[in-house]
Amino acid sequence: MKVLVATEKPFAKAAIDGIRSIVEGAGFELALLEKYTDVNEFYKAVADADALIVRSDKVTKEVVEHAKNLKIVVRAGAGFDNLDLAACTEHKIVAMNTPGQNSNAVAELAASMMVFMFRNQFTPGTGAELKGKKLGIHAYGNVGRNVARVAKGFGMEVYAFDAFCPKEAIEKDGVKAVGSVEELYSTCNVVSLHIPATKETIESINYDLLNRMPKGALLVNTARKEVIHEADMVRMLNDRPDFKYITDIRPANHDDLTQFGTRYFATPKKMGAETAEANINAGLAAANQIVDFIKNGVTKFQVNK
Repeated sequence: MKVLVATEKPFAKAAIDGIRSIVEGAGFELALLEKYTDVNEFYKAVADADALIVRSDKVTKEVVEHAKNLKIVVRAGAGFDNLDLAACTEHKIVAMNTPGQNSNAVAELAASMMVFMFRNQFTPGTGAELKGKKLGIHAYGNVGRNVARVAKGFGMEVYAFDAFCPKEAIEKDGVKAVGSVEELYSTCNVVSLHIPATKETIESINYDLLNRMPKGALLVNTARKEVIHEADMVRMLNDRPDFKYITDIRPANHDDLTQFGTRYFATPKKMGAETAEANINAGLAAANQIVDFIKNGVTKFQVNK
């Protein structure tokens, strides 16, 4: 039984050591493909793999078609839009993610982004405090819950909207559940985005929604760039000199947004899960899930049907 770790951007050594211990301890073989520059290297490496661990690497239909023995692929992280789920299902491959393993890292980044923007990107001048501000969490999953925990430490008043999370589950955390996404944006000074990129959410964060936010509003995006209507973001920043936007996913129209100075910032590369702890947690979780699936048939974190 061969487990391939294919990562253009490699795991930390401690993570690989842990993955190796889990995989080889279960009696399986571990193979590594790191820092590859040609997808053909991926095709060749996956050809005889029974299981696959990736980070942000794209598991396309072509990858799946080259993987004749593949039974399971695990994306080490919460998002899984880099996996072609339809192709996996067609070839009877179980696709999984590792929810929750990166959530604290992303939450800490979201909170630091709020401070950075409220302090005018640390340029000279008078900024503002987070204490007393109303924070809206758009999607109350693992990351959203951690953002709420950190924000309450700053003394923020926390609200959340999640169409799939019961009101009681939100409010037991001391967070105020609102009834609609429109209410969330109309109420909150800051909104932190944690929605996935789906058919329903792509470009859903548009001008009409953002313009509901109160004066001095800030949008924090550690989710996916596709959920932002990028042309509307330019319009919003043009029309509302009080509005600010910070994102962990550089937009396609980044150059158009730099004109707004300290009201806009994008990290050079996606940084949400870039901590040693998250790197290790996600890698070990992926390895454990593969072993549990192969040995015991456990499909708890399966994301395809």
